[in-house]
Amino acid sequence: MHRRGDGGSSTALDSRLRARLYAGFASALLTLNAAACGPSATSDAPEDDKGRPATRTGFSVRYEPPSAPDRANAAFLRGRRVLEQALADVNAFSHAEAVAAIGRSCGGEGSAYDPGARRIEICYDDVAQERELFEDAGVRPADDEVTAVLTETFFHEAGHALADALGLDLGDRAEEDAADQFAALMLIRRGAAGEGQLRVAAREYELSAAGEAGAGPAGGGARDEHSSDLVRATNHLCYLYGADPTRNTDLVGTKLLSRERAGRCGEEWRGVREAWQTRLASVAAPSD
Repeated sequence: MHRRGDGGSSTALDSRLRARLYAGFASALLTLNAAACGPSATSDAPEDDKGRPATRTGFSVRYEPPSAPDRANAAFLRGRRVLEQALADVNAFSHAEAVAAIGRSCGGEGSAYDPGARRIEICYDDVAQERELFEDAGVRPADDEVTAVLTETFFHEAGHALADALGLDLGDRAEEDAADQFAALMLIRRGAAGEGQLRVAAREYELSAAGEAGAGPAGGGARDEHSSDLVRATNHLCYLYGADPTRNTDLVGTKLLSRERAGRCGEEWRGVREAWQTRLASVAAPSD
């Protein structure tokens, strides 16, 4: 699944959509296990391993050799340990069968979850694209912002992977919204630091929308199964406010989060949290 729906070829998108139609087949390969979860793994597996997960249970991380233009981006992704830290959070939250998170050069296709291969692809070139977006907005250095967006991206794609593993039949738009909600849930679980990263992710959607021709105040411009960037930004801010109104009161009455919408955010957030807790009940880690 494309994260923002604003890049990559239509052929790549169509192949991923077709793969989603056969998610039941992929789900059959993912026998859920609520009692055992092996340690996460990080390796430099060769590209001829066909992207299979490195461990039998849980999310694991591997990195493909970057293309020449992506070497600095790959070094940043590894140096910041974005994938390692994020997958540790997911593995602590739920026990599901193996899914590989692969750092790789994508040639502009965009980070995605591939249900046929049971792998999350996080693109080195996303590092440069996100850095450019924030630097053009006057944020320099933008290292923390890039880290925040890539973390939210991983959690979004992990939401797709879990929906696949659980055999959820949500429909394209509903699954995209659920994946966004899973990303918000995982970041908010990190406390104040995670809330800050979710604010950055919302800002990224806002900046992305501003750069798209035809994106208006109603949040138009969505070109695929995702909600528009402005809608996604507003939803993230609503979940933040709903989760902790005291700490996030400054979000209310802004151009993205109206006071009217804010009044419903507590209920919206409780619905998001309870929906994912219910979905993951069969694979929840013992501490949860």
